[in-house]
Amino acid sequence: MVDYRKWDHIEVSDDEDDIHPNIDTPSLFRWRHQARVERMEKDKKEKEEFEGGYTNYQRKMNEMRKKIREAEQMDEMTGDLQKMKMEFAELEKHEKEWKEKEEELKKKERLAPQNIDTLCKEGKSKTIINKVEKPKELTEDEKLDKQVEMQKKHEKDMKKYGMLRKYEDSQTFLVENPHLVCEETANYLVVWCINLEMEQKHDLMNHVAHQTIVMQFILELGRQTEVDPRGCIRPFFSRIKLAEQTYLDAFNDELNSFKERIRKRAKEKLDKAMKELEEEEREKRLGPGGLDPVEVMDSLPEVLQKCFESKDIQQLQDALLAMPKEEAELHLKRCIDSGLWVPNAREADEAASGEGGQQESEEGRGQ
Repeated sequence: MVDYRKWDHIEVSDDEDDIHPNIDTPSLFRWRHQARVERMEKDKKEKEEFEGGYTNYQRKMNEMRKKIREAEQMDEMTGDLQKMKMEFAELEKHEKEWKEKEEELKKKERLAPQNIDTLCKEGKSKTIINKVEKPKELTEDEKLDKQVEMQKKHEKDMKKYGMLRKYEDSQTFLVENPHLVCEETANYLVVWCINLEMEQKHDLMNHVAHQTIVMQFILELGRQTEVDPRGCIRPFFSRIKLAEQTYLDAFNDELNSFKERIRKRAKEKLDKAMKELEEEEREKRLGPGGLDPVEVMDSLPEVLQKCFESKDIQQLQDALLAMPKEEAELHLKRCIDSGLWVPNAREADEAASGEGGQQESEEGRGQ
């Protein structure tokens, strides 16, 4: 059955009632309408402030639960664990107050009289939020395949979103492209931030990082309210544009922490790449005995280093003869294994030259 009770109390600015003849009726109707609009705006702001505060409270509760779970796995943090549990217990005391306030606002909204602004709404701006079903747990390979497929189809739009600067533009773009509101977009933006930082494009990294946190906050709002995150686009931007201090502080804290993690990760990847490059160069330098000529050269006595630098063979032989036999043999062996010294190099060169000359003669004779 259809419930018609909502039509019992309709508030209309120009209700026909007894009006004194000296009162300007059109002006009275305008005043009534203005007062109703101002009251509705006040109620709307109160509801949005409550939602922002309640979301911030739930976020703090989730963060504290996570910290407590991590601390319970580390025995050395017993003192900190007790402190965190006390803070969590203090937060729990306010849960009842938030629930009561929520019920109070729902009751107030339910009992409010209907009017032309609430009965007639623009269909285009209506947001329908569906309860989100628990997603199927994917394997790592399935997650990777999904990420690759998403990037293959929508990488251009992901980058376009990452370059937007105004909240209004971001909201409009995501409303028109709701498929971008997903973990795959957030993952793509994170990797992009790391690459930008590695390329020393710090200003662009800071900008894309801001867009990344916007996406992550929308996804988190969906998880907290247990609705499809695509339905949280407008609610998020409404909160962030209201500039509620607690919500802005939470957003900026997460943004600064994220950028710090990006810088740290980029440095780790650069250090690893440099280490791999140095190791590759070292592998190329290794001599026949598997020793690095640079390392061997640095470890030689100064007198031997000068011999190699001047390429004076006679001076090198004299320096080795002046050393104790065992020490000289050790240095000579390390030089041979690293390729600094090639035994019988002159004979080998002469032999190679002789073979080349003989081959040329034979070729000449053949001609």
